[in-house]
Amino acid sequence: MDLFGQADDDTAPLAYRMRPRRLEDYVGQPALVGPGKPLRRMAETGTVRSMILWGPPGVGKTTLADILATESGSRLERLSAVMAGVKDIREAASRAEVARGQGQPTLMFLDEIHRLNKSQQDALLPHVESGLLTLIGATTENPSFEVNSALLSRARVHVLKPLDEAELITVMRQALGDSERGLGSRHITVDDEILGILARAAAGDARRALGLLETACDFTVADGDHERLPREALEAVMGHQASAFDKQGDYYYDLLSAIHKSIRSSRQDAALLYIARFIQGGGDPLDVVRRLAAIASEDVGNADPRALPLVISAWDAYLRLGDYEGQRAIAHAAIHLAVAPKSNAIDQAWHRAKAFVAAQPSLEVPGYLRNAPTKLMESLGHGQGYRYAHGEPEGYPAGSAHDCWPDDLPRQPFYQPSDHGQEKRYAQLMAWRAALDAQADESGA
Repeated sequence: MDLFGQADDDTAPLAYRMRPRRLEDYVGQPALVGPGKPLRRMAETGTVRSMILWGPPGVGKTTLADILATESGSRLERLSAVMAGVKDIREAASRAEVARGQGQPTLMFLDEIHRLNKSQQDALLPHVESGLLTLIGATTENPSFEVNSALLSRARVHVLKPLDEAELITVMRQALGDSERGLGSRHITVDDEILGILARAAAGDARRALGLLETACDFTVADGDHERLPREALEAVMGHQASAFDKQGDYYYDLLSAIHKSIRSSRQDAALLYIARFIQGGGDPLDVVRRLAAIASEDVGNADPRALPLVISAWDAYLRLGDYEGQRAIAHAAIHLAVAPKSNAIDQAWHRAKAFVAAQPSLEVPGYLRNAPTKLMESLGHGQGYRYAHGEPEGYPAGSAHDCWPDDLPRQPFYQPSDHGQEKRYAQLMAWRAALDAQADESGA
């Protein structure tokens, strides 16, 4: 085994053998390891600060911890929040005390830090605070929600991004050319087109890309003194590469957010893009249609009153037709919402109404609006003075005395229609009725 805990022979998986040992060999994360960037500076100065590395699988969180320990001359303690107990943390701290006495600092790499329980945290925090242990936590979950605030306050969060296609191709080229740890001794010829297909299937995950490459290279064919990876081998190797995501993770909600904001911005093609990605990644299509129902009221509203019924119809169609045909009904509704005129007047009116009512705990219903199913209630004046709208001229009981508003509360307009789509007509109707009220008030009606 080498200093990185990696096997010296070729029995370990390719992704394990090819983990970079120096920052110069590390691919990706230029915002963190590029010239003058935070982790580069730590490696160069030998001073590592406590941090949490947040990013998806296969982007180099563990590798960065290894490299920072090596280049700073520190010991590296490895623990998993899932497997390690309080005893393990205390033992690691004891070893760190011995090392500090010998002039060597200790970094603790804590994998899946979001799973740290209270007792583990209580055992760890004092040593992080004192500087005995420099914490490097790794997580695929949003630290804002999953990591305890006490740890967050003592560690800087660094966000790692999925590797792009070019970076993944670079990683695979390194493996193909490395004779010591990779596949270089086999002299395999692989076209960039094939590596591009593997990179896209890996979806930003370098470990997955190397795993696909290693499996694919079991299907090489002889080509003179070399081996060649033919494109036709990929189908057997890759099969169906589902772009799945954690349904409780950030990407799940990021996609729903992207769908919502694309529709709000009237970008129908972007909305379809994110809906397709969501569903093909394993998301429930009904989660999409639920979001569309919210959008219909929140962002389209009365600018197009057909929007909400159309979404409900798409929901019903999905349940009646099944998944394959039903997805098209969801796309139908999404396109309608994106193209439709937009208004958030309903959403704003509802917020205003809730805020107003929260400030009026003693709100009373006017007597003329109350029901009078009994003689007693009738004798108390319930329903007296109520004007039946269908018996009024224009179907409208004009006058502020009959506006259904509690007498002791100040009038406040909640709904303020926009001039977009059908809502412009709503504004005209409301203005017309306001004029009738003014006329009735002037005449004393």
